[in-house]
Amino acid sequence: MKTIPQLLEGSVAKYPENVLVWEKENGQYKGISFSEIKERVYRFAAGLMALGVEKGDRIALLSEGSSEWLISELAILYLGAINIPLSVKINEPNELSFRIKHAECRWIICSERQAEKIRNIKKEIPKAGTFIIIGRANTLNKMEKSYRDVFENGKKLLPKLKDKITSTWQSIKPDDLANISYTSGTTADPKGIMLSHRNYTANVEQANTLMNVTEDFVTLLILPWDHSFAHTVGLYTLIKQGASMAVVEVGKTLMETLRNIPKNIKEIKPTFLLSVPALSKNFRKNIETGIKDKGKITEKLFQQAMKTAYTYNGIGWDKGKGWRKVLKPLVQLYDKILFSKIREGFGGKLQFFVGGGALLDIDLQRFFYAIGIPIYQGYGLSEASPVISSNGPELHKLGSSGYLVKNMDLKICDDKGNELPQGEKGEIVIRGENVMKGYWKNETASAEALKDGWLHTGDMGYMDKDGFLYVLGRFKSLLIGNDGEKYSPEGIEEALVEQSRFIEQCMLYNNQNAYTTGLVFPNIPALKAAMKELNLTNETADYDKIMLELIRTDINQFLPGGKYEDMFPGRWIPAATGIMDEPFSEENKMLNSTMKMVRNRVVEHYKPLIDYLYTAPGKNVLNERNMEIIQKLMGKS
Repeated sequence: MKTIPQLLEGSVAKYPENVLVWEKENGQYKGISFSEIKERVYRFAAGLMALGVEKGDRIALLSEGSSEWLISELAILYLGAINIPLSVKINEPNELSFRIKHAECRWIICSERQAEKIRNIKKEIPKAGTFIIIGRANTLNKMEKSYRDVFENGKKLLPKLKDKITSTWQSIKPDDLANISYTSGTTADPKGIMLSHRNYTANVEQANTLMNVTEDFVTLLILPWDHSFAHTVGLYTLIKQGASMAVVEVGKTLMETLRNIPKNIKEIKPTFLLSVPALSKNFRKNIETGIKDKGKITEKLFQQAMKTAYTYNGIGWDKGKGWRKVLKPLVQLYDKILFSKIREGFGGKLQFFVGGGALLDIDLQRFFYAIGIPIYQGYGLSEASPVISSNGPELHKLGSSGYLVKNMDLKICDDKGNELPQGEKGEIVIRGENVMKGYWKNETASAEALKDGWLHTGDMGYMDKDGFLYVLGRFKSLLIGNDGEKYSPEGIEEALVEQSRFIEQCMLYNNQNAYTTGLVFPNIPALKAAMKELNLTNETADYDKIMLELIRTDINQFLPGGKYEDMFPGRWIPAATGIMDEPFSEENKMLNSTMKMVRNRVVEHYKPLIDYLYTAPGKNVLNERNMEIIQKLMGKS
C-alpha cells in the first residue's frame, strides 16, 4: 500500500461494511461505510475530471471537517492531482491569497462558511478559475459551482469515466505529491511542505508500530482536518485499520461548534481522542469546575484521590511498582466512586488521548493519567508527515515524547552536525520514508532542512537510556546566557502558567544578557478574586502594587527557598517581569493556527518593553509602566 488510493482500496476490500465516517444528519449521527465513501470518491472524481482536473494540478481545500472534506481530498488524489489543505483559522486575506497563489491552484473547494474569504480575494488569485462550494443551501456567484452539482454530474458520467479514473490512480507513483501543506508562517512567508503519497502511507505504517488501533476504534476528530497530526493519525491511520472517525457537529457560530464538542463526545462514545495542549487544559478546567460545583466534601475527596493516584502512578513506567503496590486497592476504590464518573463525561469508553501539536506540561499528563484516561504524548512535525515518536499503552514515561516509530533513523547532533552520545542534548535529526520531499518553490529552505537525506528538525532533545525521546523545545527559542549557556524556555513557561494562579500567559527572554526577563499577561479574574479575599478594593492604597507583588511572589516560588526551587536552574527564572497590555492571540499574530506562540512576533512587538526590563527601573516589578498597565487591565484608569 504505497499510495493513498491503494490504501483506501485495500481497506474497502477488507472492511466494506465498517463505518468509516459518522456524521450528523437531521440531528442524529449516521454512519457512512467504507464502500459508500469509495463510491462517493469515484463520483466526485468523475465530476472533477469533467471540469478538466488533470494529474499534477493543485486544488485548494478550505473547509471544516466533514465527509465532503475527506471525499474531496481522496477524489483529488485519485486523479493524481495535489491537494492544498488550508486552515479555516486563516482570516487574513493576504495569508490566504499567498498560499493559493504560491501553490498555483487552479481550483478551490471550500465550505459555505469559508466561501466569503475566497470571494474577497478573487482578484488576487486569477489562476483559480472555479470555486466549488460545499453546503446545503448555497447561493452561487459567477464562476462558482456547488459541490452537489459537481457530485451529481460525476454520478451520471461515472459509467463512462470509471476506467479512466481507475487507470489514473493506478498510474500514481509513491513519490508523487499528495499535499502541499503550508506552515503557519511563524517566520517570514509560510513554506509549502511537499508530502508524497509514500510519506503518508509510510508514516501510517510507522504510527501503527506504536499503538494497536483496531477496527472497533472510533474517534471524534476535534482537531482541524488540515492539521498534519489529525490528517495522518486521524484520517489515514483509521482508514488503514478499518476504524471510524466522527465529524464534529458544526454550529451556526464557532462558539456553538465548540459547545457541541462535549455533547458529540457523549453521543459518539470515542475509544480515543487526539488532543493538543490548549484542548487538554480546557478539558481539565471543565472537570475541576464540575468537581468544585459539587461542594467542599467532593472537592476534598477528589484532591485526596488525585494525590493517591499521583503517588501510585509515578511516571507511568514505574506505576504500582515497589512499595506503591499497597496503594492499589485505594486507587481502585477512588476509581469506582469518582474517576469512573468523570470518564462518563467522555462517553464512558475513552481509553486514552494521543497528544501532539506542542509540548504538554507533565502536570497535565499526571492529571489525566490519574483519572484513567492518559494522554500519551507524542512528537512530530509536518515535515515528517508528522509522527516521529509517541508514548502508548504498552510503553510510556510521563514527561517524555515516547518511543521512536520503527523504520526511521534518529540522531542527536551538535550545532556543527556531529552526532552526540546518548543522553546529551542537541538537535533532533531524522531520516526515513516519512520525511518530506522539500519545500515547494523554495530551494534555499529545502537545502537548509534536508542534508544528505536527513531532516534537521530545529528542535532540541535527547534520548534516555531506556529509548525514550525527550523534546526540549525549538532551537530558535532558546534562552542564551551572557556566558553562552543555552536553555529551552518552554518547560518553565508551562510551569509558571500551570502553577501560578495569577499568570495567564508568559514568555521568557534572554539573548546573551546578564539575566532572564519575563513577559506576563495576568489572570485578571484570579487577581480580582484574590483582592476580594484580602478585603481590598481598588480604592485601597497600594492596590496595584499588591497585585504586582502577588505575580512576582508566584514567580519567586521557582527560586531557591521557594516551593518549586528544584524544578529549573535559577538563572533562567525571570529576574525582571513586564506586564503585557494584551494576551497572545491569533488575531494579533502572536499565536499561530495551532495555538503555538510566535516568539519572533512577540519579541518584535514588545521590543521596547524587553529593553526597559534590562534597565535599573525596569528590573523592579513595581515600575511605573507595570503600574500603568495593571491599572488599565483592572479597569481602574
